[in-house]
Amino acid sequence: MEKRKKIVLIGGGFAGLHLAKKLNNENFDVLLIDKQNHHQFQPLYYQVACARLEPSNISFPFRKIFQKTKNIQIRLAEVKKIVSKESKIETSIGDYHYDYLVIATGCKTNFFGNVEMAKHALSMKTTEEAIDIRNNILLSFEKIISAEKKDRAALMNIVLVGGGPTGVELAGAFAEMRNHILPRDYPHMDFSHLKVILLEGSKHTLNSMSDEAKKASHKYLKELGVIVKTETIVTNYDGQIATLNDGETIPTSNLIWAAGVTGNIIEGLPNENIIKNRYKVDRYNKVIGTENIYAIGDIAYMETPLYPNSHPQLANVAINQGKNLANNFLNMVKKKPLKEYEYKDLGSMATVGKHRAVVDLPFMKFHGFFAWFVWMFLHLMLILSVRNKIIIFFNWAWNYFTKDSSLRLILKQKKELI
Repeated sequence: MEKRKKIVLIGGGFAGLHLAKKLNNENFDVLLIDKQNHHQFQPLYYQVACARLEPSNISFPFRKIFQKTKNIQIRLAEVKKIVSKESKIETSIGDYHYDYLVIATGCKTNFFGNVEMAKHALSMKTTEEAIDIRNNILLSFEKIISAEKKDRAALMNIVLVGGGPTGVELAGAFAEMRNHILPRDYPHMDFSHLKVILLEGSKHTLNSMSDEAKKASHKYLKELGVIVKTETIVTNYDGQIATLNDGETIPTSNLIWAAGVTGNIIEGLPNENIIKNRYKVDRYNKVIGTENIYAIGDIAYMETPLYPNSHPQLANVAINQGKNLANNFLNMVKKKPLKEYEYKDLGSMATVGKHRAVVDLPFMKFHGFFAWFVWMFLHLMLILSVRNKIIIFFNWAWNYFTKDSSLRLILKQKKELI
């Protein structure tokens, strides 16, 4: 009987998780290595940051997901290096050999080399970072009460850099918090001067979506009282002052960077295997120039006739690349032909607040209440567990009818709060 092949999978995001689930209890030994002990549902990070959902609502422990598995092991570790000649990886807890290596490390925030920005700005690529945003924003509201006049301006400005879905969704949520929640939480404070400022380098918000979505998102943000500045770039931020490309300065203690991502590259593979900080792969997700190393999801750069500049870094791409590679591994065992991957565009969407969303589908585009309902329904269906679906639905329903939530906890460790 042929020996079972060992697959080492680095990363349990959308791509890695769906590959592992597809290979659950199949004829492979799978070792899943991740720095976190859980899968994170990134599309709803912004709701954690805005105190609408608890982190546990959108986080799913790997050991719970694979509780009944017989062939998947999990290790909590950081991968330091790939040694392809020896078919092994070096990690923070030791070395592991593989027959096949699958890299699904995803992306991190891209500050485009701006060291000061990276040091002081808030980002939102992990659950911990979403919690940090929540803590900092809520703590700013508390500081405003006793702050001196000269310090109050920075606390009264929430600046979001990047007008993609993340920036737009955060801006809408913070504006709704200012409009409906803060007057009740702080009845003796005037938060009408609290500014939510969205800065976008291109001409439009949601620049990758349709013209209808661009116009609707800008309209919705204006209705909520968000200050939108397009064709505006932040050149520097020292923790208190944001400097723009036109020389304008904005005092702010809370600048959230949502303006780009870059791949989590692991040391070890030659530079010719990497393009735009992603691993260049063939149509089967095999890293070019290797025999048994694959990359899937945001970290993979695949050129196809339909997408000559690679696929967009979306959850749907990651999920289906993971599934396709898993099926190809199974086809290898069964001596069946392998299937090339191609992205089938199912559309994109973003929400800007209650009854305000935009949806671009291949066959139609719409916005408003129905788009908002579709956004909620599809995101709820993508949540892994029934328990979490129920909790999230309850929280959303409560927020819908009361325009409030009860999740505004400031959770800080070791550091002084004030």
